[in-house]
Amino acid sequence: MSEQREDMTERDDLPGEVPAAADDAAGSVGAEESAAPTGKYGKLLSEEGGVRKLTGMYRNWFLDYASYVILERAVPHVQDGLKPVQRRILHAMKAVDDGRYNKVANIVGQTMQYHPHGDASIKDALVQLGQKDLLIDCQGNWGNILTGDEAAAGRYIEARLSKFALDVVFNKKTTEWMRSYDGRNEEPVTLPVKFPLLLAQGADGIAVGLASKILPHNFIELINAAIAHLQGRDFVLYPDFPTGGMIDVSRYNDGLRGGTVKVRARISKIDKRTLAITEIPYTTTTESIKDSIVKANEKGKIKIRKVDDNTAEKVEIIVQVAPDESSDKTIDALYAFTDCEVSIAPNACVICDDKPHFLGVSEILRRSAEHTRELLKMELEIRLNELNEAWHAASLERIFIVNKLYQLIEGCKTREEAYAAVGQGLEPFTKVLRRAVTTEDIQRLTELKFIRISRYDSDKADNEIRQIEEDIAQTQHHLAHLTDYTIAYYERIRDKYGKGRERRTELREFDSIEATKVAVTNAKLYVDRVEGFFGIGKSMKDSEFVCDCSDIDDVIVFTKDGRYVITKVSDKAFFDKNIYYIGVFKRNDERTISMLLTMDTAAPPLHGHGLAERDGGDAHVLAPVVDDILAAVDVEPFARRAPGRQILDCCIQHEGRLCHAQLLPPLAFFQGVVIQHDGDGLAVDLVLLTELGEVEKHEAAVVSDHFLEVESH
Repeated sequence: MSEQREDMTERDDLPGEVPAAADDAAGSVGAEESAAPTGKYGKLLSEEGGVRKLTGMYRNWFLDYASYVILERAVPHVQDGLKPVQRRILHAMKAVDDGRYNKVANIVGQTMQYHPHGDASIKDALVQLGQKDLLIDCQGNWGNILTGDEAAAGRYIEARLSKFALDVVFNKKTTEWMRSYDGRNEEPVTLPVKFPLLLAQGADGIAVGLASKILPHNFIELINAAIAHLQGRDFVLYPDFPTGGMIDVSRYNDGLRGGTVKVRARISKIDKRTLAITEIPYTTTTESIKDSIVKANEKGKIKIRKVDDNTAEKVEIIVQVAPDESSDKTIDALYAFTDCEVSIAPNACVICDDKPHFLGVSEILRRSAEHTRELLKMELEIRLNELNEAWHAASLERIFIVNKLYQLIEGCKTREEAYAAVGQGLEPFTKVLRRAVTTEDIQRLTELKFIRISRYDSDKADNEIRQIEEDIAQTQHHLAHLTDYTIAYYERIRDKYGKGRERRTELREFDSIEATKVAVTNAKLYVDRVEGFFGIGKSMKDSEFVCDCSDIDDVIVFTKDGRYVITKVSDKAFFDKNIYYIGVFKRNDERTISMLLTMDTAAPPLHGHGLAERDGGDAHVLAPVVDDILAAVDVEPFARRAPGRQILDCCIQHEGRLCHAQLLPPLAFFQGVVIQHDGDGLAVDLVLLTELGEVEKHEAAVVSDHFLEVESH
């Protein structure tokens, strides 16, 4: 204790404090030292008085702090899958475990013997462990992961270790121990967990300079994957959440950085105007989903009449769709604009060899399976040693009593003489023993009570020795077939604790939902063509009305000089004066094609996309289609419009087929094209701006797969 007090006294002098002796020395500095930095921070910045520079202090202290947070607080260990606070909680619960429930407040106090932080962090970590429903058997109000309700105070709720935890987490004989932070107690370096606990529970922690986010996986699938690894087979792991829902794992990336998963709520139709949300995405609650639906409705992105949260034991959120809205479109809108769909980015970071490492979930599973096999090997070796010792002790006792070697003690005046006499009497029997007889063996024999000797049953003793020999043979067989023994262990765990732990989250590949396609038209687009303003705000209502749109749409704007811009719609925006065309721009829309053609008579026509040529008096455009087939397009109407000039065209291919050939006279500036499918053909609207600023409209219709005829109106 005196040494500890001295250590504590030494710690009181922090590196940044200046001792009194240093102050006295500073008072007697010479003229040379008077040039040292002065002022408020002069002592910290000077090299005198044994004080380091502030830069060095910051570098060293920050690195120490960052290392502590990474290794001792935020990131789980790869072997047992636990953060230090979780490990200390489980160790404290094991220390007070008697099969009955303990108050959480009592468990928190017990844990503070090992955890050098406040009780609030311990209680929060304990509640999170309890809500995972794996290691802790809970009693009382422990909160609700579905609604986000918090747990009751620690004095009102109780907990004890689950049977699963007692079976797979603890073993004093195979645990490595270290001193606690104050040196008064021992705590485990890591717990001997014989199960991929890290992947089953998941982990989430933010350290200094890095973070860890490991998603939970299915209990049964983890065991099956561990068995597959031990058998040399391939396996794949995907997350499974206690909240259910649906998940797209196409970009999971084995849980490494850069991957992402999309999780959706399960939405079903009760009737044409009523939707029910029965499962929610991981990391959300029914309250957050309800709030997001209300906000989306207030912003006009979806149209609903009412939303009710009736969640109790199971999720039930009822959404009443507006009378003029499609329920299918509303479901898509819920996924696009609310928390009914969330993206989660995993980042599997673990502590291994006292350093943080980024490992995929498959590698973590492999290491867990190998570690489990090593732990089982250690347990078998310890068991074999204990059985050999038990066989040796039982055999010695049988020899000592059956052969009446206790009579050799008679007449011995000292303890040493008695030990020597018994040892000499055992010498003829050493050949049948499996190890040498030690002084401790002889001492144990001489301490046998006379009543035990008088009631000794040799037949019963022989049966016990034979049972021990059978156990030794069985243990040796397990050691010789360690992999099979480990697989049998996993199968026993799966059969014993796997009931009711089937997959809850459905694996599914989602179709991408474009928000602009499911958004409600909640705004009106206006334009001031002369001044160049456009938007959906109140200040634009006196301008020309263009069309209905949503507040998340893109708009495309053309000017008469051929310039254009694609931008998000806003309350009021300016592009340039003399706006010629403006409309809603649908990205990736197969039914709409927007084109811009800059005319340059000196450049080759279409730069290889098409070829304009004349055949006698007729003008045609050869446009490439599928498999280098050429389609002839009649351009005579435009030849009459601009006689003697070269004809240029713009050929658009869609899914390998010719959808449109644009024909313009020379020196035209731009055109906007809107194409809509109409039965087997295409209806095309052409708006042409001539060199004289005149506007001409043309219509065209597809006559066949490879022929487009244009007529002027």
